[in-house]
Amino acid sequence: MTDSDTMDDRLDAAFEPGTVAARGMFPTPLVSARLAGHRALDAALAATILAREQAERGVVASNQGGWHSTEFASWCGPAGHAVLDAARTLVEHMTVMRRGDALVPAAMGWVVTAWANVNRLGHGNRPHAHPGAYWSGIYWVDDGGVADDPARGGMLELSDPRGILPVMVAPQLRCAIAATHGDGEGERVTPQAGTMVLFPSWLVHSVAPYAGPGARISVAFNVSVGREVAAP
Repeated sequence: MTDSDTMDDRLDAAFEPGTVAARGMFPTPLVSARLAGHRALDAALAATILAREQAERGVVASNQGGWHSTEFASWCGPAGHAVLDAARTLVEHMTVMRRGDALVPAAMGWVVTAWANVNRLGHGNRPHAHPGAYWSGIYWVDDGGVADDPARGGMLELSDPRGILPVMVAPQLRCAIAATHGDGEGERVTPQAGTMVLFPSWLVHSVAPYAGPGARISVAFNVSVGREVAAP
């Protein structure tokens, strides 16, 4: 008799067979999508962003090195607006609102603000969140070769919103539910050109230092709640 058989027998003796159920609770959404026709958009947008980098000093926010633009929508051109429109479409698809006992599409007149980032050797972003927004996201224009070679770093790192609490007492232990095996450790997302990710703005995230020879180019955005749009 194996240890598994012994455990099954003990469970069957203690509980009604088939009634032991376990599930993960309090999931945090992470949405990922590839933009249609992204190669042409990426080529146009990379040229626009790199030209803007030469013309604008940029600002320091969460970035540790690298270039962080201002007011992306004012200079991004048609390719940039296509990315912002796609972000709004994804938000509309992923958001509902309560109306009585029902959940209906959230027609909120979403407000999208965005900025471009260019990271080169050693550049990253410290852990941070985005107060005042509902959704935040990233679109990778050029992953800097990270998708093919993860050793180049530059990963998006999403922190467990419970902090390290799940691993404080006995770090070697894990709940037997597969979905909880990474509790307390956070998650990493590999950048890939043409891919957009969306997550709650309260979720603490960071970018690991980029170690490649090129440029890791992205567009980050916040989506805030506007006024509710009346139903037609």
